[in-house]
Amino acid sequence: MSNESATVALDTRAGRKDGIVDFASTLPSPLVAALHRYVEARTAALVAARHALGVNELDARALLYIAGHDGTRPGNLRDYLGITSAGVTTLIDRLVERRAVRRDVDSDDRRISRLTATVDLGSEPWSVLTRFDDAFTTAIADADLDDSVRLADALDSLTASASRAVT
Repeated sequence: MSNESATVALDTRAGRKDGIVDFASTLPSPLVAALHRYVEARTAALVAARHALGVNELDARALLYIAGHDGTRPGNLRDYLGITSAGVTTLIDRLVERRAVRRDVDSDDRRISRLTATVDLGSEPWSVLTRFDDAFTTAIADADLDDSVRLADALDSLTASASRAVT
């Protein structure tokens, strides 16, 4: 296959038919290119979701974290987001004011507050935040289980290797 044919094949696989080479198609490996396309598609879906809901990226990430970690403490959210204590307080205040999160006093230690999502991420309009991940999960469920396990193992191994290289 000529270089031009390879570029066209990659363009077509990436959904490009206009002859313009996208970034992912210039990467050295089809796997790396596929991962970049996944990240781009997920990012685009989250941008559209945030726009539809009128929330910023940090608020959306916080809400997804709180929904997945019911009763979490503000300090855990701060660590996850990598922001200051003052920043997490302001963020939580916005989510509470929007009625997306409830802040409760811990029953064992009144100095601690616990955060709970009050919106259902499985229902409109909030489900838009998880729609891409839900659709991807459904697609994976339809794939061959052995292939999925092998791919997951390979991705875990490659991710660990890359993480070691940068830390």
